[in-house]
Amino acid sequence: MSPREQYVAFMTIVRKEIKRYLRIWTQTLLPSAITMSLYFVIFGSLIGSRIGEMGGFTYMQFVVPGLIMMAIVTNSYSNVVSSFFGSKFNNSVEELLVSPTPNYIILLGYIVGGISRGLMVAVVVTIVSLFFTHLHIHSYFVVVVVVLLTSTLFALAGFINAVFANSFDDITIIPTFVLTPLIYLGGVFYSMDLLPAFWAGVSKLNPLVYVVNAFRYGVLGVSDVSLTFAFGMITLFTIVAFTYSLHLLNSGKRLRQ
Repeated sequence: MSPREQYVAFMTIVRKEIKRYLRIWTQTLLPSAITMSLYFVIFGSLIGSRIGEMGGFTYMQFVVPGLIMMAIVTNSYSNVVSSFFGSKFNNSVEELLVSPTPNYIILLGYIVGGISRGLMVAVVVTIVSLFFTHLHIHSYFVVVVVVLLTSTLFALAGFINAVFANSFDDITIIPTFVLTPLIYLGGVFYSMDLLPAFWAGVSKLNPLVYVVNAFRYGVLGVSDVSLTFAFGMITLFTIVAFTYSLHLLNSGKRLRQ
């Protein structure tokens, strides 16, 4: 395929993904706004007023970056896992695989679709958070890079889940039993400094710790882990996930009936 044809194929997949979640925005965008509003009210206003400051900021300001990142992670992941598994379930993915479209273009199309939903939800959640507190961005560069890397990483994770899933029940197992615990134990609602040394060390095995803390640094200027190390870990996870996802797509295993 020529570069122009590859671009057309890429944009076709991206437009399809965006139209898919916008068409059902009451199921894809609205729930995040409602859920995050409840988090802000319960953990920020009610519980936060009793906790006081954390890391030199009000508890509401402290948890907002983690809650925004939570929305980005879950939406980037769920968009790709549901969309690609749907294509696999109705066998339409086979049409893509036998077409002249390079596999990396197919993968990038789904990834960008997941990123776009993650970014859109992030904007919605950020606007909602401004009704509860004020935010002063410490580093726009860090915020943008972390958001793009994180949404890419979890869009890839959703793709891998979709490839291995055999039923619609399988695409809910990972988010429920793996992703959700990792998010809650990733420092969204607390500082790592509050943990005993042993559990703080164990927490560093959680990739969400680096995601949340790097984003919190971009927003507030504070982090429980080294920013350089956090960037390195997120980048490493993203490269590994992309390489493995492309390998699964190239092999065609579990994709062709």
